[in-house]
Amino acid sequence: MVYDWFVSLSPTCQALIGTLFTYGMTALGAGTVFFFKSVDRRVLDGMLGFAAGVMIAASFWSLLAPAIALSEGGPLPKWLPAVGGFLLGGAFLRLVDLVLPHMHPGLSDENQREGIPTQWRKSVLLVLAITLHNFPEGLAVGVAFGALAAGLPEASLAGAIALAMGIGIQNLPEGAAVALPLRREGISRRKAFFMGQLSGIVEPIAGVLGAFAVIIAKPILPWALAFAAGAMIFVVAEEVIPESQSEGNSHVATFGVMLGFAIMMLLDVALG
Repeated sequence: MVYDWFVSLSPTCQALIGTLFTYGMTALGAGTVFFFKSVDRRVLDGMLGFAAGVMIAASFWSLLAPAIALSEGGPLPKWLPAVGGFLLGGAFLRLVDLVLPHMHPGLSDENQREGIPTQWRKSVLLVLAITLHNFPEGLAVGVAFGALAAGLPEASLAGAIALAMGIGIQNLPEGAAVALPLRREGISRRKAFFMGQLSGIVEPIAGVLGAFAVIIAKPILPWALAFAAGAMIFVVAEEVIPESQSEGNSHVATFGVMLGFAIMMLLDVALG
């Protein structure tokens, strides 16, 4: 009954619900600060690897495959929107990475500050780092649901749901990765939780914008799908996989990547 109700909604509403779920997973991860001061690193790295595998698989089946299908018979070569949008997504995120002041968790004080030099507090920079990567993730979910309006077989509801689930799984350790270090620095549990969940609030905004944009401007849909895929792969290659292997748990993280990819492939092929 819930599924039937969800199917009856517009793609924009579906995108909003999907990204509210991913935000909720961020908040859930940040909520670990009320119970723990740290989590087992092997568990965290395995979850990050799993999320990376899901996101890699979803970038193709939920985003790039529909982008290529949409480009069939168009005025441009069918590969151009997919390749061009993919590279633009990565380039855009790299540009924002260079400009926006932020700080990634797990790095030393000497090399953890990135972007334009600023005197902002460490806690603010840490939240901005996660927010920076949550925006394209929310955009990817929104574009995936928005693509359903085009009626493509490749743009399946199951694929969009699986994409939201995969990003949500990634957001669970990300929320903890923000809140727990803040707690260890002496910040209160409530404030650490607030700042941890705040990093995910941008996802529903990006999701609705992405879905709305591709619905009202269908000609940009192939580019938007590929753009979101490029941004997703940039996040995976730049942050998720390196972070999952930074503490010497490479085998656990790699197995997580394989498992996540296989599950995402199963969901898209069997249900999509």
